[in-house]
Amino acid sequence: MKRSQLVFATTAAALLFAPTLFARQFSQQTDLETFASQAQFEMAVISNFQDKPGTFKGQYRLHNKSTQALAAGTGNWQIYFHAVRLLKAEAQSGLKLEHIQGDLHRLTPTKAFKGLAPGAAISIEVSGAPSLVSYSDFMPRAFIVAGNLKPEIFRNTNTEDLTQFVAPFRHKEQLYRYEKPQPDLYKVADTQSRYQDNLAVNAPLNTDLKVADQIIPTPKQQRLTGGTLLLDKQWTIRFPGRLTAEAAYLQERFAQAGLALNKMPGIVDAAKKQIVLRVDPSLKTAESYRLALTDSQISISGADNAGVFYGLQSLLSLTPAQFDSVSLAQQEVSDSPRYRWRGMHYDMGRNFHGKAVTLRLIEQMARYKMNKLHLHLTEDEGWRLEIPGLPELTDIGATRCFDLSEQQCLLTQLGTGPHKDGSGNGFYSRDDFIEILKFANARHIEVIPEIDMPGHARAAVKSMQARYQRLLKQGKKAEAEQYLLSDPLDTSKYLTVQNYNDNSVNVCMDSSYAFIDKVIYELQQMYRAAGLKLSTYHMGGDEVGAGSWTASPQCQALFAKALPGVAGVADLKPYFVSKVADLLHKRQLGLGGWEDGLMYDPVNPFNRDQFASKQVYANVWDNIWEWGVADRAYRLANAGYQVVLSHGTHLYLDHPNEAHPEERGYYWAARYTDPKRIFGYMPDHVYANADKTRSGAVITDLEQLVGRALPTLEKPENILGVQGQVWTETIRTAEQLEQMVFPRLVPIAERAWHHAAWEGDKADTAARDKSWQMFARVLAEKELPKMSVAGVHYYLPVVGAEIKNGTLQANVALPGLGIEYSLDQGKSWLRYQEGVQVSASAEVWLRSRSFDGRSSRISKLPDHRP
Repeated sequence: MKRSQLVFATTAAALLFAPTLFARQFSQQTDLETFASQAQFEMAVISNFQDKPGTFKGQYRLHNKSTQALAAGTGNWQIYFHAVRLLKAEAQSGLKLEHIQGDLHRLTPTKAFKGLAPGAAISIEVSGAPSLVSYSDFMPRAFIVAGNLKPEIFRNTNTEDLTQFVAPFRHKEQLYRYEKPQPDLYKVADTQSRYQDNLAVNAPLNTDLKVADQIIPTPKQQRLTGGTLLLDKQWTIRFPGRLTAEAAYLQERFAQAGLALNKMPGIVDAAKKQIVLRVDPSLKTAESYRLALTDSQISISGADNAGVFYGLQSLLSLTPAQFDSVSLAQQEVSDSPRYRWRGMHYDMGRNFHGKAVTLRLIEQMARYKMNKLHLHLTEDEGWRLEIPGLPELTDIGATRCFDLSEQQCLLTQLGTGPHKDGSGNGFYSRDDFIEILKFANARHIEVIPEIDMPGHARAAVKSMQARYQRLLKQGKKAEAEQYLLSDPLDTSKYLTVQNYNDNSVNVCMDSSYAFIDKVIYELQQMYRAAGLKLSTYHMGGDEVGAGSWTASPQCQALFAKALPGVAGVADLKPYFVSKVADLLHKRQLGLGGWEDGLMYDPVNPFNRDQFASKQVYANVWDNIWEWGVADRAYRLANAGYQVVLSHGTHLYLDHPNEAHPEERGYYWAARYTDPKRIFGYMPDHVYANADKTRSGAVITDLEQLVGRALPTLEKPENILGVQGQVWTETIRTAEQLEQMVFPRLVPIAERAWHHAAWEGDKADTAARDKSWQMFARVLAEKELPKMSVAGVHYYLPVVGAEIKNGTLQANVALPGLGIEYSLDQGKSWLRYQEGVQVSASAEVWLRSRSFDGRSSRISKLPDHRP
């Protein structure tokens, strides 16, 4: 079978010539709507195995299932579609491919287009890089535009079921990323490989510990003292005035689980059946606590309010998801955090998911003692926070649609489609954000706002251009220029990693810093309205397009001033950071940034002393071992920066849960990142995490791989902690977001809070795997049910299975989850139990099930993956 047939099998010829008599242009909205509802726009990977390593060949196909022919010639229509790779193609079959901006591409008929009859199909082959091995590499909501008619989405692409318009991944050249100069060594998961991978975690546990007695994150010391207590409605919560909020939170959480308790201010030591909350100054370490359970009293003492809060979270961790009474082991717990920074980064700039899911994320972070929420509020694809006085930021910058002028909205991106009600649009109002701040503060979580600049700033740049045009038309030139972020005469040429050529803020213009100061001012007012103080501002700073500002008259004028340290384009990034740091210093704020925003090149940080801010910290993310930059955490810490470990290989939750085309996510840092991999991350031993290259080759000598000496950590006090990241290019809905974050957030919290005995320059893998066995069971049996009660969507692992001697053997990566099987292709499902007899020739479908009836993606036997 030929390659083109391999991707799309058709019953008609690939191209049929439409009789001119029946073909016409689109002149009526109903004609365009009917065509888009009946014709099918389809996408496919032909092969990732190309002569140039890391590239792919793909195909886009229009199948005219309507009754209307497309006329020959240029016509009055174009097809727009989203593609996360920059696509290239020679004109084929009379169609011209163009890249518009970001992921938006366009197909336009030329004079050579010979028409398309009803029932016929036409296709165009494209190339690009890097490889494509996942359905989620493709975006929904392709649409057709004709003259002044309203754009219409191809109905078959207006779905989150990407298999409806993406051809199946069946062949090796589609499933694997490359074959040379070395093969892709990561095996695509199948039902049998999952079964083998899951054997270790499903082995019998050699421990006397019970799942019910486990606390997550693991405390420093936990000692069972013998006996039990019955926690029921006879108990009362007692507390001093300063712990009023913590007592109310505990009462609310118990009520949600089904136990109604009274609370009373003041502490009566002699009383029975009391849950007593105290602040104990003798506990010297911030956020530390002690928890003691006896038959007549539960005592929670904290070094501060946060410590008490974490103590009550440990008490809640001992209880089931739902109960009105429960027997708990009497015990003593003494605990304090490993790191003072236990964070989660959430990007709603790419796709906005709403306030409710943000509040659920905060609640889950609090349950696992995480204390920093890094909100990525702005991006090329969206500005997500109302700023008083700058309405264009949300009127235009928070919405994507089809508007090539970008005077009504941003250009559509990331599968939003042409309409303002498409996925990913929206923003937090000022009141929403204040509510979020209060909600987080009540749970001892600091919200750190990020306004990403000077790169990744297209939403801001375009919004301020629209503001400029509006005010200029009103004759208000000075006001129009007040917050302008771009130089109209700048002819610099660049293309970013995300394929934008117009997203850099001009760092040479005073109006850019006026804009930043205005935004910071309004942020401060929101924090004050919430009864809080903004302490840290994150500037972003990453992935600035190479070539930005090289042809800007404003920058040439700046160089002409001969300011110290500003002699050319290479000085502009540290100049920008210095200017922002000066603004923040005046407002008594610390500064955060992504690592590459604070470095000249892969090995040389900016001079820390040039920044006025007392605190400057870096999120260190790029630890692709063979790229030679995985030592940046230590280089920045040694240079005087504070560091938050944010490593892509272990802490990026936008990566797939397993290597499989039906798993959502990018895979540039790691082919997959499952909970076990995160659990095994060792933040105190960065180089010890170097297990495999991106191709899957085992790393035995990191220094040899990098080709130079790796610095040691000279200033460990500058490592603040650990942070998980979720980026949302492929995450369009709240449900998708939560399924990527949960339960993987939990092992991140574990590593940020608890230093495991098995960690070291070389991990004790036997001890680690034993710890993981218990942790996985606790996740399945205690934590996922609690997430269900809280309304959280979460990922369920796919079932592994084999048939041996006529017996079905099945397992799952989180023991304790239910397993179901079907012998009639999903028409009916049976509960799996060991010893199920099936025919060796049977087709078996399997899925894991949560206690509330949610199910995983289906796996099948036999599985014919190559």
